Amino acid sequence: MIMQQHINNEVDKYNLQPKKFIMWLFVVSSVIFFAGLTSGFIVYTGSGRVLNVQLPKVFGYSTIVIFLSSMSLYWASQQTKKGNFGKQRLGLWLTFLLGVVFIAMQIHGWKVWIGLGAYFINSNASISFVYAFTFLHILHILAGLVIIITALVSSYGKLPGVINGFRMQLTSIFWHFVDILWIYLYLFLLLNQ
Repeated sequence: MIMQQHINNEVDKYNLQPKKFIMWLFVVSSVIFFAGLTSGFIVYTGSGRVLNVQLPKVFGYSTIVIFLSSMSLYWASQQTKKGNFGKQRLGLWLTFLLGVVFIAMQIHGWKVWIGLGAYFINSNASISFVYAFTFLHILHILAGLVIIITALVSSYGKLPGVINGFRMQLTSIFWHFVDILWIYLYLFLLLNQ
């Protein structure tokens, strides 16, 4: 019985590795995509069309929130390795909640800009770039929230520990990526405003 479970766990690990590779391919392609967008922003603003509006302060606060979400997910991941599934779930729920708060803060930032007359479509495309950066990043956060939900389902279910741990790995890879991506975008925009 124990030998059969070990064999099943090894088969599960082997079958799960291509999914991890696909996740890394998605991360790399997203890096390339956002590098292209930021390059486009640099080329556009290099011709003298600068961002004439300050970034909303809430973007800075949302950076703190996204950093805290990475810490809570790291803690959840550590609890998974220790077999503390109740604490794993707590960390995942906290990360999910912080992700939702991050999105709400980004949308509030858009409202601040709209209040200042900085609309998505205007004569200064550098402002449109910022809307595009934040909107596309929010789409990545939404995808991350879906991945967090799959990890939560694993932690509540009677799935083998290998699958639960694997889903936590995928969640960690993706969520830490979107966190680092936002920090990069925020610093990039701060330096170019």
